[in-house]
Amino acid sequence: MPNLLILGGTTEANALAQATADLGMPAIYSYAGRVDKPRPQPLPVRVGGFGGVDGLVAYIHDNEITHIVDATHPFATQMSRNAIEASAVAQTKLAALTRPPWAAQAGDDWRHVPDIAAAVAALSGDPRRIFLAVGRMHLKDFAAQPQHHYLLRLVDAPGALPLPNCEIVVDRGPFAEADDRALMQRHGTKLVVSKNAGGTGASAKLDAARSLGVPVLMIDRPVLPQRTELTSVAQVLDWLDHS
Repeated sequence: MPNLLILGGTTEANALAQATADLGMPAIYSYAGRVDKPRPQPLPVRVGGFGGVDGLVAYIHDNEITHIVDATHPFATQMSRNAIEASAVAQTKLAALTRPPWAAQAGDDWRHVPDIAAAVAALSGDPRRIFLAVGRMHLKDFAAQPQHHYLLRLVDAPGALPLPNCEIVVDRGPFAEADDRALMQRHGTKLVVSKNAGGTGASAKLDAARSLGVPVLMIDRPVLPQRTELTSVAQVLDWLDHS
């Protein structure tokens, strides 16, 4: 039977954790530790980084891990790159449980940018009221554009923020379109800045932007080295069964 390490923190990782627990499969769920109160899991949980590639290789060996499923956020590139390299060094099987990226629909007004730096540069100019949906880690980058009034929605209450003019909403998805539409109307949002995370938990802001005619600055996903990519828990279980 596989001994699985789930690199988690996403809805997909949570579903995989429940499925493996239901099957009685040995597995460990790893959180990066960026959220103060992570969701409880039906599996043993570890929290925090591994210490780079070498640390992850040591963890794999020490815990006799046979399979790794990278179900981290699509923008958690450092962890994903470390997993690719560490699995090759440790000769451990690796697959990614990924969610398809969002695609523009009729009525959307999207401008694509390749990365965070390009998104920051695109915000130069006159002050606007912006729904900045990029997560806590990247807020310091947008301090280079302090003229805007930012709406921030964060999982945990933040400490000091690098943005002088902002409104903070502490909430955890999934979100509903009607609620996001009301939030954006109250804030007077004129632009949404979003990473293309995919999935359904945070797509409501895009539906709300479409219904309100608000443009979206969409940050495209980073490109990762080639790996096995699966898109459902059923596919992961089949991969575990046959690998």
